[in-house]
Amino acid sequence: MTTETHPADPGGPGGTDYAAARTRLLAEPGCTGAARRAALARLADGWLGGLYAEAGAPPGTALVAVGGYGRGELSPRSDLDVLLLHEGRIDSSLPERIWYPVWDGGAALDHAVRTPAEARAVAAADLKAQLGLLDARHLAGDPALTAALRSTVLADWRAGAAKRLPELQELCAERAERHGELSFLLEPDLKEAKGGLRDWTALNAIAATWLADAPRDGLDEAAARLADIRDALHLTTGRATERLGLHDQDQVAAQLGVLDADILLRQVYEAARTISYAGDVTWRAVGRVLAARGGRGRRVSRLAFPFTGVGRSAGAVARGAVDRRPLAEGVVEQDGEAVLAQSARPAQDPVLSLRAAAAAAQAGLTVGHATVRRLAAEARPLPVPWPDEAREQLVTLLGAGEACIPVWEAYEAEGLITRLLPDWERVRCRPQRNAVHRWTVDRHLVETAVKAAAMTRRVARPDLLLVAALLHDIGKGWPGDHSEAGEVIVRDVAVRMGFDKTDTDTLALLVRHHLTLVDTATRRDPDDPATVDLITKVVGTLPHLELLHALTEADATATGPAAWSSWRATLVDRLVDRAGAQLAGADPYPADGEPTAEQERLAVEAARTGVPALSLLAHAGQDAADETPEPMGVELTLAIPDQPGLLGTVAGVLALHRLTVRAAGLRELDPIGAGPVLLLSWTVAAEYGELPEAARLRADLRRALDGSLDVARKLAERDAAAPRRRGIPTPPPVVAVAPGTASSTATVLEIRAHDAPGLLHRIGRALDTAGVRVRTAHVSTLGADAVDAFYVTDTAGLPLAPDAALRVAAAVQESLG
Repeated sequence: MTTETHPADPGGPGGTDYAAARTRLLAEPGCTGAARRAALARLADGWLGGLYAEAGAPPGTALVAVGGYGRGELSPRSDLDVLLLHEGRIDSSLPERIWYPVWDGGAALDHAVRTPAEARAVAAADLKAQLGLLDARHLAGDPALTAALRSTVLADWRAGAAKRLPELQELCAERAERHGELSFLLEPDLKEAKGGLRDWTALNAIAATWLADAPRDGLDEAAARLADIRDALHLTTGRATERLGLHDQDQVAAQLGVLDADILLRQVYEAARTISYAGDVTWRAVGRVLAARGGRGRRVSRLAFPFTGVGRSAGAVARGAVDRRPLAEGVVEQDGEAVLAQSARPAQDPVLSLRAAAAAAQAGLTVGHATVRRLAAEARPLPVPWPDEAREQLVTLLGAGEACIPVWEAYEAEGLITRLLPDWERVRCRPQRNAVHRWTVDRHLVETAVKAAAMTRRVARPDLLLVAALLHDIGKGWPGDHSEAGEVIVRDVAVRMGFDKTDTDTLALLVRHHLTLVDTATRRDPDDPATVDLITKVVGTLPHLELLHALTEADATATGPAAWSSWRATLVDRLVDRAGAQLAGADPYPADGEPTAEQERLAVEAARTGVPALSLLAHAGQDAADETPEPMGVELTLAIPDQPGLLGTVAGVLALHRLTVRAAGLRELDPIGAGPVLLLSWTVAAEYGELPEAARLRADLRRALDGSLDVARKLAERDAAAPRRRGIPTPPPVVAVAPGTASSTATVLEIRAHDAPGLLHRIGRALDTAGVRVRTAHVSTLGADAVDAFYVTDTAGLPLAPDAALRVAAAVQESLG
């Protein structure tokens, strides 16, 4: 169809009455949800029917609603999808006599004018047009014409199912790739994402082929819930949008009478999972039917409704023996799925659910829908503590890696996961309002277990690694620190699972400290003895250290690309190596080495010339010119004759050149006895594009130091030109003095703020003004937030006095606004 707009004219024929009636309908407090959508459709029906009659449409014509309007469902901002159907020739002005009053009334119209033969031809060439016609509904004119079109389109759809359904599946997959999975998105598209309203429409189209039908339990209710949320979104924004943006969620929740935006998102996710899982099950059934029709599998009857039988498709009548391959005790493979053997007795075998899940995942299969339904209905609860086999089967399931996910989703859909792990209910479908996270809490836990499955050869106890990965965030949803809450929960869960005290203590340690390694590595100086002491006191043993190391990496890589990088991995590895050396009785603190030849050369050059000397060297001996903006960055070595304000000035010049500082160290040399030279060894990376030329960077440093380049003004101009964050408040920065145990040789300032150009420049200026020396700095960016730690001393190289440390922190806080 073709969508057109026309300047609104409230005085157009019939437009004022329709618009006023529609406004009154939307304002009725008791008319909501499906009832309101149906009422909006009836109101449009009457209006369009009147326009059709006023236009003087001759016999042999009909006005037909298609798509969502054809289903009798209109959201507040939905288009009116209409087809003017005619036999033979019609007056060319007839369509305009109908369409123009609609445009003048301010309604959005998606329209077409076709003969039945043309409509059929368009449907044959355009899958989306055919899907819209499947919902064709008569509005006005000759009802026989509409009925004939519906019959023809349905007959064509059923006859061409073997060709059309693969096209529809590809269309659904392309949408999912483009818009993501509705079940996990923080700003989801309610219509186009996987599990959205388009997928529900596709399932109804599959049912219309008579080849397969979706599991119907809760399906229409899930679609209705998404449609209600979409209606509230339209009313809240006043726009025909399908994307539930962060800035709209509180208002939409209020419109629906939902307590808060998190509960609203959870409702979206639950509905989306119902639709998504129904789609997965249905497409597998379609694949079996089409394979059988094509002679690539067991032949089945024309009607295949595969969701009511036990262990096999109730409507799939085999012509010959059924092929079954044993997978485990009571579990066999049939038609590409794991199902229960004929001798299986779920009511007498409490481990059967986990055994079936583990066997399916290890074989790269999912568990048949009917089997999952039967297990949910008949399986006995596991005794407490669990039998050893149950614990082993859970570990086997998790150890299957990616193959675990579809099995887990199938069990989740029928409530088997929360039956096995009651504490799972609090994290199920729980959103994470953090741009760093890709997944909901529950899916993140499963993804972490998947990542951990690839690391089981690195640890002596892979079972503890996998279980800890599955449960490390189980405390989210409880008050307080989720790591502390998780430690309490995991102790209870571990005992129920049958772990002994030693293993329970290990799991509790891993959950309590699953963030400790990465937080310490990115915010503390690994060369400070207090840093390594902290880790060794936490883990206690080398086996605990290796488990925590693997869990840290699994957690971070499952979180998203912003949470892990080569740079962070290097920092964590370095800290683990030093902690491991100390636990093994070796010296983790090698003595400070002499300056390298390159550092010595730069220091001598700076001392002789009185101007900055610098070099850019890539990691692993690469040439800096070949370095890409990969998270490892490059080493910037800068030698400058000592003078006030160096840190802020250098940080500002780097910001102007769009260089991100990841770590900074400072030492003082006097290479020729002419006075001190500061040697800054910083790890930097380009925000995007290529690294700047060293000569240009050196020139700008000289200009900044002699005052001819106003760094602060340049950064302010760039900041003023940057796009503003609209509708999303930015939390104020936090500057704190770390406990004295963080370092015995320096005072540690922790700074958390929204990342912005020149942030390090402002911090450096404040520290320079405060008269403190920065020994090292550890800079970390998580999503849009900077989390930095500065090791500072007084001019004598000693930690600051407590009151002085608080004054410096306050000064930095003030500089950040």
